[in-house]
Parts: sequence; structure tokens; C-alpha cells
Amino acid sequence: MHIRSIQPEDNPFIAKIIRSCLEEFGANKPGTVYYDASTDHLYELFQTPGSAYFIAEKDGEIWGGGGIFPSDGLPAQTCELVKMYLMPEVRGNGNGAAIIMKCISKAKELGFKNMYIETMPELSKAIGVYEKFGFEYLTGPLGNTGHHGCDIWMRKVL
Repeated sequence: MHIRSIQPEDNPFIAKIIRSCLEEFGANKPGTVYYDASTDHLYELFQTPGSAYFIAEKDGEIWGGGGIFPSDGLPAQTCELVKMYLMPEVRGNGNGAAIIMKCISKAKELGFKNMYIETMPELSKAIGVYEKFGFEYLTGPLGNTGHHGCDIWMRKVL
């Protein structure tokens, strides 16, 4: 699996993957990225300073992605791990971990000291991965992400 920066032509493919993953877990509900208009325009969204999005690709086919974003209202020097989704065929063999490590590395390079994530119980396997990376649970949300459908909040000191 090759991990690279998002390109404009990736938009429809990664949007389809994100939505199909949320459908798979019954997490395609209001207040999630499933309904975000930005999900269809990730390349453009990730031109925001302090952000980066990475695509997991193999043999020219996109299998998932994940990124970091300086979401509104987050504490200083904190970015959010966002839109982290992989197709079922490539889960469980280190691809998700590779994307997270790339995101952590980029966040440090950009000067962030903390990484925040919002998720939901339906994505319990992903939560286990975040725990292994040292993300710790918070009692409430940080910032103004607009994802009121997420009710698990975690943060990692970088």
C-alpha cells in the first residue's frame, strides 16, 4: 500500500469510500461526515493551511484515507484527525496504522502538540486502534466541528 497526498481527481473515490464505510457500520446518520458537503470536495478542503489528507492506494486503486485539520475552535496547537476510513479488504494489516503515523508525523511537522478525534460507538474497531496509539478519552467535545452525531472524544499528546 502506498500513502500519498490527496489529488483533485481523488474526490469522488474517497467520498464514496467514506460513505460506504459509515453505511457498513450503521453510522450514516445526521451530524457526521456522511452528510457534510465537504466530503465530496476533500482536495479543496485540505488546501486549508495546517491541514493534510493522505490517500491509501495500491496498484492505482484507492482503498481509503485519513487526514489532519485545524478544526474551528480547537485549543491552540491542536489539530483533528479526520475522515479516517479504509475499505474492509485492507483493514487489519497495518494500513490504518500507517495512515495514522503519517498524520501524526505531518502534525508534528506543522507544529501541532495535540491531536483530537471525534468518533462514535459504531466504529469500535477504530476506537481500539486509537487507544493503541495513545489517544485518551475526554468527557466532552473540543472545538466546533459540527459533528454532533459523534459522542466519543479523544486526544493524544504528540
